[in-house]
Amino acid sequence: MAKPATQSRHSARVMQLRKGATIDMVRLTCPDAAQAMAIAESFGTAVIDGAGIRDLHERLIVNTADSLSDGLGERAMQIHLQRIVGAYVGSAHGAGQFYSRAVSEARDATAKAANNARDEDLDGPVGYDSAAQRKREFAADMGVQAHALCMAAEGAVAAYEQVVGEVWKPFDRPVDNPSATLDRKAAEEQMAALG
Repeated sequence: MAKPATQSRHSARVMQLRKGATIDMVRLTCPDAAQAMAIAESFGTAVIDGAGIRDLHERLIVNTADSLSDGLGERAMQIHLQRIVGAYVGSAHGAGQFYSRAVSEARDATAKAANNARDEDLDGPVGYDSAAQRKREFAADMGVQAHALCMAAEGAVAAYEQVVGEVWKPFDRPVDNPSATLDRKAAEEQMAALG
């Protein structure tokens, strides 16, 4: 009796990529200029010169690239700026996410404080802000910071395009595959069992 042909198992490697933050993601999570102004007016915080921050960071990165142009080739410059801009965008995205969480917590605390039947959410002693007020002020501070970092990231992205001549895109790095390690350990155990 003939043996059936065994199919060779070619394991197709599927590489998962860890997606980096984009400037559009930053814009969605961080307050824009109008919202930053509303925060500053409502909470009495500093008014941020977003356009100034953006322009300064754009010039900073362009000037940095100019100073490195003799020592770096075109591809090395692109890689270097990719990393720098990625750091700015990642920082702004993290600040925007943190701001979003702070706003959610402030909303929750404010809604709970509006319920007169909850003793634990009543205002503190005279002269001290309520927990809800402190959370609103914290969210406002985080909003101003997120806006400032968003403007810095936008300046960095604009500088990248000016220097490299391409629109900046995040570097998507491969995700570490912990199952590959488990597969290797399992194979070692099985081979040891075979003798």
